[in-house]
Amino acid sequence: MPNQPGNSALHIQDAEEVLLALGSSPLGIGPEEAAERLRRIGPNDLGDDRELPWHSQLARAFNTPFNYLLMALAGVGLVTGDMAVVAIISSMVLISGGLRFAQEYQSGRAAARLKGMVHTTATVLRPGTPPAEIPIHRLVPGDVVTLAAGDLVPADVRVLSAKDLQVNQASLTGESMPVEKIALKSADANALSREISTPLDMPCLAFMGSTVISGSGHAIVIRTGKGTHMGSIAGGITARRGQTAFDRGVNASSLLLVRFMLVMVPVIFVINGITKGDWFQALLFGVSVAVGLTPEMLPMIVTANLARGAVAMSNRK
Repeated sequence: MPNQPGNSALHIQDAEEVLLALGSSPLGIGPEEAAERLRRIGPNDLGDDRELPWHSQLARAFNTPFNYLLMALAGVGLVTGDMAVVAIISSMVLISGGLRFAQEYQSGRAAARLKGMVHTTATVLRPGTPPAEIPIHRLVPGDVVTLAAGDLVPADVRVLSAKDLQVNQASLTGESMPVEKIALKSADANALSREISTPLDMPCLAFMGSTVISGSGHAIVIRTGKGTHMGSIAGGITARRGQTAFDRGVNASSLLLVRFMLVMVPVIFVINGITKGDWFQALLFGVSVAVGLTPEMLPMIVTANLARGAVAMSNRK
């Protein structure tokens, strides 16, 4: 993400100094400057829920233990010269992966439509025009926003003026009681900053992820997107996204079947070779048993059912 304007000391500066440092004014910045900053800095979102590109979804659709096992069996058929086995197994893999990709792609589009039904906006001041509501992902550092009861704090902001402004920061600090936000003079902010241990306790700062409980005020955006305090928390959470209980259950079932196969197929191969005396036919029979034990359509069936649920939810809004 491109660097945002330096603001390490904005919480201890006067309002005029903050506006000057961010190249803004009490009425905000013009639409042309806002568009340029948006292009340079990027949208005001955490960027952790964008849909994967189609080629990544296609690769993931074939990334299952069963597909690897089936392709290994197809390799055995290729070595033994049994092209019918190769063709059948390859067809099963292509059909299963193709159907899974189609269903996941369709469900992704449906989820995007569901997300598009919800729009979060912020009231922004622009010079020469009345206050207007814009989507919060278009906010940039230097924008001046109005805050009122019921509003979400759309980014990390420095309070410029406030009247009985109470903000709930429970999502960031765990504190259930609202805290008062005020506009501080430089001297007061300097003295207070030496007494507190975290910027979250600064009464002149409000952060993305908090909500306005009561009162009203004006604030200037100082950080957006991943540069916000919430963005740093989200980055740590999503850096190593764990598997869900459903994912773990499916993987455990798959590995159990693979282990069972790795035990049964060699035993069947040896017994059949000893009793029949034809080791080549015993190998082909072992491959057939392995294919029969592999639920090659299980990933596609699971994905198809989940995808159909997402599409049904989208259709019913």
